[in-house]
Amino acid sequence: MGKFVECVPNFSEGRDLSRINAIVDAARAVPGVLVLDVEKDADHNRTVLTFIAPVETAADAMFAVTKKASELIDLNQHKGEHPRMGATDVAPFIPVMDSTIEDCVALAAKAGERIGRELGIPVYLYDKAARVEHRRDLAKVRKGQFEGLREAIGKDPERVPDFGPNRIHPTAGAMAVGARHQIVNFNVNLATTDMEFAKVLAKKIRTTGGGLPALRAKEIFLESKGQVQMSTVLTDYKTTSIKRVLDEMQKDLGPKGVEITGTELIGLTTQEALTDYAVESLKVQGFDKNTQVLETKLLKLLGSWQSGAGLLADALANTDPTPGGGSAAAIAGAMGCALGQMAAGITLRGKKLEESRKPGLTALHARLGRLRGDLQA
Repeated sequence: MGKFVECVPNFSEGRDLSRINAIVDAARAVPGVLVLDVEKDADHNRTVLTFIAPVETAADAMFAVTKKASELIDLNQHKGEHPRMGATDVAPFIPVMDSTIEDCVALAAKAGERIGRELGIPVYLYDKAARVEHRRDLAKVRKGQFEGLREAIGKDPERVPDFGPNRIHPTAGAMAVGARHQIVNFNVNLATTDMEFAKVLAKKIRTTGGGLPALRAKEIFLESKGQVQMSTVLTDYKTTSIKRVLDEMQKDLGPKGVEITGTELIGLTTQEALTDYAVESLKVQGFDKNTQVLETKLLKLLGSWQSGAGLLADALANTDPTPGGGSAAAIAGAMGCALGQMAAGITLRGKKLEESRKPGLTALHARLGRLRGDLQA
């Protein structure tokens, strides 16, 4: 199986379904892209799109959705509860399925450079892709939001972007492009309208306020529900778990008599984070999530290339009209490209390879990857 990355661009539009669909369709049009989830929120006026793509086409897909969003979204007209500085506000690459964080850092730089050059949108590299230490923290990158950055960029040396012009895009704003590990977006809805209490609580529990490590938190008022929401991001759920966040909040919610009316998990969440919550809550002892979760064992078996080949052969052999000859031909072509990539990759790793041959082989490897992506799509 080729290397894939997860892409989770966030857009400053959560109400107009036609715009959201057009942005999602721009991702689907790129070879090899598989859309996993579209999470839209009217109060936040924000959509979180999750898709996976081959390493070879992931940067193209991120560029495509950014371009479409810049055509459809005007930040001057945007109002919502979630902080934002761009039409495409944040665009992280996340390692999955044999890809590495180093692959994602390279993709962030590739996509960011092209977005800045072709679309005229200032791009800030953040988290693992950051080239400036203070830009590892997304909140610092987005400080002031669209309106504040519009005044600061071009004047404040610390706000000079990594790519693109040193001025705000008049309608699409600016954006953060980065590489990161899996996070958990976890919102807690509270039976209160007291924003001052919520503001103090958010500061108390988040990392920057001296609270829990690897946690971002912000108070938001949900107009549609008439209540406060504590919007949190667990940037390392292995360090600070969902249960730990809830336990920490209860220290202040209990004495005030404020109840939790519900919680939300935004976008896709790893099974591990949910399993950890169950194990912590139930106080299960000696539990091994890798061997005792049925679905995990099944997915490991079904995810092998031998199982995949067997499933394809079985599908071709049955009497359904698809997959048929066209699919078989495309798979054969993709396998041919993959073998070419393997041969080029082995040659590139050779210690005796002449330097003059490396650029041509590298270009060939990339071209075969793009062709393989087209055939697989």
